[in-house]
Amino acid sequence: MASIQVRKRTNCLIIDFYYKGQRCREQTALGDSAANRKKVQKVLEHIEADIASGSFEYRRYFPSSKNATKFDEVESPPIAVNQVVANVAQAGNNPTVDTNAPLFRDFAETWFTEKEVEWRKSHQISTRADMDKLLKPHFGDKVVSQITKADILTFRATLAKVTARGKTTPLSARRINKIFGPLRQILNEAADRFDFRTPFHNIKPLKIRKTDIKPFTLDDVKLIINTVRADFKHYFTVRFFTGMRTGEVDGLKWKYVDFERRLILVRETVVAGEEEYTKNDGSQRDIQMSRVVYDALREQEKATRKISGFVFCNNLGKPLDHKNVTNRVWYPLLRHLGIEKRRPYQCRHTAATLWLAAGENPEWIARQMGHTTTEMLFRVYSRFVPNLTRQDGSAFERLLMQNGAADAKPINPLAVPAPLQAESGTAKEQAAEVSHVQ
Repeated sequence: MASIQVRKRTNCLIIDFYYKGQRCREQTALGDSAANRKKVQKVLEHIEADIASGSFEYRRYFPSSKNATKFDEVESPPIAVNQVVANVAQAGNNPTVDTNAPLFRDFAETWFTEKEVEWRKSHQISTRADMDKLLKPHFGDKVVSQITKADILTFRATLAKVTARGKTTPLSARRINKIFGPLRQILNEAADRFDFRTPFHNIKPLKIRKTDIKPFTLDDVKLIINTVRADFKHYFTVRFFTGMRTGEVDGLKWKYVDFERRLILVRETVVAGEEEYTKNDGSQRDIQMSRVVYDALREQEKATRKISGFVFCNNLGKPLDHKNVTNRVWYPLLRHLGIEKRRPYQCRHTAATLWLAAGENPEWIARQMGHTTTEMLFRVYSRFVPNLTRQDGSAFERLLMQNGAADAKPINPLAVPAPLQAESGTAKEQAAEVSHVQ
């Protein structure tokens, strides 16, 4: 007698019937619910009626089933399946149900184990968090081959209504795309291994709005450095005038500071408290020290050289915790000075815009920033590009000195000995250029 069963592992309905003396079991893609049981029951009634009348054709109902080959007859070629059977035999875009495919939660773990060796520690942590908190709770109990395009789009619509942590606004398109990255990779890999069509076909990332950079003016920079706590003056001087990324300056070690050649060798970075390779090969570079950076590092050497291998460190000689610095030093300082709140990463943008305002050569600036080409430089900083004449950093030196840095007190990292002779343009003209950088 025919019946409807439930596969415990997948919670999907199974059609159980006898045909030509053999027991046949066919799994559907439908979960166990009252509505789905009605659909399956209707198909089951058609099957029993056709078997009783002798007109039953196995492949008509289950065209991709392995059992169909047992009952194939030459005079009964496969024909199209009616709409009711289609609801049972397939889910979304998947024409077949692979009963050997694993649950999403199981395959996601396999994928993560295989891929984590390729990732930085910080990426491992963020991917693991998204998998455990978002992807597995939503897709975990589904068989990977049964996840449909509609499931994915529904999940994305749900994310768009979630409030970002610590904010009152929904998740940004950038954040949603980041969450979808692992999901896309997991399902594409599963589709390749278990031979089904990926449900991500024709699903494009959300469009991300272009965000403007907000660099500081040179006056802002001098105000910040002259006001910040004494133990962070040199830290922010280096950040503002080298364009180093947060992890790069936090991970800077004394062995990579070459005072003789006046170079900072960017070779390592600190991410999530772990020492790692730089962001990419292009980030491996030698940064030329301007005079203010050289003097700041010389002063910093007196404070930390004997207690740590790191240039900037805490009382235990460990690298600085960037979140701690941001929340306890940086943001309070900006509030105190009445300067618009901006992430410390804007120090990097500030260095680039000041170099451009000084007329440094874009190729030289790109090398200092760790860009392999000038493409990003012009794309991100195009509105800050004046006449491009300098190529060796000397114009930037003059810009700082012509704007009052030479008159600062000795403890001020912006202090420099004597102004260099200008090769082109007056100090007044250069100051006018910088005043428009904002």
